[in-house]
Amino acid sequence: MEPPKKKAKTLGLFEKFIENRRKTADSIMDFPMNKKRIRVLSNAKEVVKNSKGILYWMFRDPRVQDNWALLYAQKLALKNRLPLHVCYCILPKFLDATLRHYKFLVESLEEVSNDCKELNINFHLLLGEPNSVVLDFVKKYNIGALVIDFFPLRLPRFWVEDIGKKLPEDVPLCQVDAHNIVPCWQASDKLEYAARTIRSKINSKLPEYLTEFPPVIKHPHDSDFEFPKIDWKNSLNEVLIDKTVDKVEWCKPGYRGAVGQLETFITERLKNYNEKRNDPVQDATSGLSPWFHFGQISVARVILEVQEYQKNYQASVNSFIEEAVVRRELSENFCFYNENYDKIEGANAWAIQSLNAHRKDKREWVYTLEEFEKSQTHEDLWNAAQNQLVRDGKIHGFMRMYWAKKILEWSPTPEDALAWSIYLNDKYSMDGRDPNGYVGCMWSICGIHDQGWREREVFGKIRYMNYKGCERKFDVKAYVKKFDGKIVNKKKKETAEKLPKKSKK
Repeated sequence: MEPPKKKAKTLGLFEKFIENRRKTADSIMDFPMNKKRIRVLSNAKEVVKNSKGILYWMFRDPRVQDNWALLYAQKLALKNRLPLHVCYCILPKFLDATLRHYKFLVESLEEVSNDCKELNINFHLLLGEPNSVVLDFVKKYNIGALVIDFFPLRLPRFWVEDIGKKLPEDVPLCQVDAHNIVPCWQASDKLEYAARTIRSKINSKLPEYLTEFPPVIKHPHDSDFEFPKIDWKNSLNEVLIDKTVDKVEWCKPGYRGAVGQLETFITERLKNYNEKRNDPVQDATSGLSPWFHFGQISVARVILEVQEYQKNYQASVNSFIEEAVVRRELSENFCFYNENYDKIEGANAWAIQSLNAHRKDKREWVYTLEEFEKSQTHEDLWNAAQNQLVRDGKIHGFMRMYWAKKILEWSPTPEDALAWSIYLNDKYSMDGRDPNGYVGCMWSICGIHDQGWREREVFGKIRYMNYKGCERKFDVKAYVKKFDGKIVNKKKKETAEKLPKKSKK
């Protein structure tokens, strides 16, 4: 069944959103902000008197509309009759992000800057470590309150903690989770074991948190300061990143690019999502992960739109909500409550014990990081997946699991496998450096959110995947051909130890 014709006859999604905001353009002050979305991380609770503005440090969610953090910052500014400022810090380096990711980011930020200008919101592009340059901005321009995004990874959490220590004592520091539908600290107050333990907690809270957004409005208060014009053309001159990995062409950056992707998903692929999303040869996924990762579109906005087709494609809509909400927010929970979210030590005791028991097992094939990166293994299917990652900045979800498990099977140690899979994913994937990516590698290599399976060599009790299993699920030859998979290494390798196989009890 095709989507209802009324959708095709009326406005496109982007025009629809604009029209809806126009109709409700004065509603922000009357809109009750759910205080559970906000954490006050300082002793100061009230906006500083006689200050010159409210600042929203935008990092994880660089978009103007459908952004609870920006909405909260504007509400503070309106209540106190102050100018509203938004800043973004271009980091000299962020984990293993490359030119591919920085270009996608900067092009979207120029869109954000233009949208802010239309709304009389001051947008500032800063260069440097946020815990230094954001702090300097607050002091220089007499900012009365600082609003920040939520990001569960260690480095962003360090920045927030450091800013909290150095911020003037009378300036409130408020954190808003605009990335998750249910704020991470509200979804659960502990590390969850699996999807089954968090699913009901999230689903029971969706009616409270999955609500329509009021629009960000044209801000009525002007700033007293003059600010330098942003030099977008040279904005990446001083970054210290790998510039050999350049942009991919299939995903257009920014909110408008995200809405376009959402529209094609709803009209062309949603109907097949439930049945075909796990087939790497089919085009049945949303493809929205780059925009989700970079925060260029709200997951809540996507779910609100997809839910309109519940009657038409019930199974697909339910499956999409499970993946985009429950599974994604489970990953957020893992990284928020587990300091070792990217290390073997972060796994469950059964998995650590099992991996240790098999770490000296003889490996039939052993590769270096360089060989993995250049797709130089003995298997055409794995090489095709790596080619897809390097070329397109993504691997199909099913293949990414297989890809990571084979890295475990063909690496000298589990530690190497985990570090290398994370490195390759972060360097090439458009949604790298993300809780979903870390949990994906930890699930494949360390059994996170999984259970123990039949014990075997190298893997121990970690779930096993193999070539024949893939052949039973999809057209492997078609996938290999599509991504130019070739057998490169034909000579078998063994570990240096050359130990005999362990006997099974």
